[in-house]
Amino acid sequence: MDRSIVHIDLDTFFVSVERLLDARLNNRPVLVGGTGGRGVVAACSYESRTYGIYSGMPMRMAQRLCPEAVIIRGDGGTYSKYSQMVTHIIKEEAPLYEKSSIDEFYIDASGMDRFFGTWKWARELREKIIRETGLPVSFALSTNKTVAKVGTGEAKPNNCINIPKGHEKGFLAPLPVKKIPMVGDKSYKILVSMGIKYVKTLQQMPIELMESIMGKNGIVLWKKARGIDNTPVEPYSERKSVSSSITFDKDTTDIRQLKNILTAMAEKLAYQLRKKQKLTSVVTVTIRYSDFDTRTRQQRIPYTSLDHTLKETVCDLFERLYERRVLVRLVGVRYSGLISGNYQMNLFEDTAEMIGLYQAMDNIRNRFGSSAIKTVSTMGTRLRNGGSPFHGNLKP
Repeated sequence: MDRSIVHIDLDTFFVSVERLLDARLNNRPVLVGGTGGRGVVAACSYESRTYGIYSGMPMRMAQRLCPEAVIIRGDGGTYSKYSQMVTHIIKEEAPLYEKSSIDEFYIDASGMDRFFGTWKWARELREKIIRETGLPVSFALSTNKTVAKVGTGEAKPNNCINIPKGHEKGFLAPLPVKKIPMVGDKSYKILVSMGIKYVKTLQQMPIELMESIMGKNGIVLWKKARGIDNTPVEPYSERKSVSSSITFDKDTTDIRQLKNILTAMAEKLAYQLRKKQKLTSVVTVTIRYSDFDTRTRQQRIPYTSLDHTLKETVCDLFERLYERRVLVRLVGVRYSGLISGNYQMNLFEDTAEMIGLYQAMDNIRNRFGSSAIKTVSTMGTRLRNGGSPFHGNLKP
């Protein structure tokens, strides 16, 4: 059976949500991000992109390029709410879907042609999302995830495109090679050095040459350029989680020790989220007392993977949870409601320097181990249970 894969993207998502809340922003250059002196652009409207502005640019530079732009400090909670609205609509309609980020979805609609006609069904789904949320939506239908994602980029803004079986290679051929999803800055430099700027040139390269220069990634890239991608749509589940817990050798009421351990757990799990390019939207803290009475408290938060936000939430949950003031046997932290994503969700609340600091710390951890660098509050705190903190269905 031929595969039918739909890729859905919520166009300029943060900006679109802000325009729903304030119609005066329509057709104006809009920047969402940090409003301080060192703020960073998290999202920008199509009108602002004509000035050369892009996501991740320092806000001051963006202001110089487009002085008339409206600057808005982002609200992660509001964006998460609208993302959940779209998720619920897709969940009701789609046989199998994957939420790949806060504003992107893949749907495996294989076999639906027998009942509805996949193209007709996908267009009706798009219309329903637009009707019920007011958000602009673009999508592409093709035979695999790579071609569908590239197709959505070509369909924007607020449109759709169908790339039928047998047309994948021809569709990709005239596009810049950087439009293939796995081509980052490093890969792009290698390809340009080989004289490859467009997908058509990459399609004509011997696969053996690509493997010799780029290893296994070269083979995967060569296949993607030819429209070959068998990657499955991973079923989305809110139950995916990461967690860590520790049982004490001796029960304790030392609040400072308990907070330090929970903070260390929060940091370690946050690092693991970033390493796996995940964001969490639900934080849970668990306490088990010496009499085995177990209490938990959780809080839904805007999608994030940054230490300071998660540590603050964990400590706040502990303060509200630890009421008995008796000996504690176990404490634990769990992050759930995971989606794929990285630093973008946090750009409207953090400076470029802070994001750079996290990246530098993670580089040290990647090289020397997860405990190679810690914040002052967790110095001397050791999570003795060891092992990976990941549990559940999280996939690398």
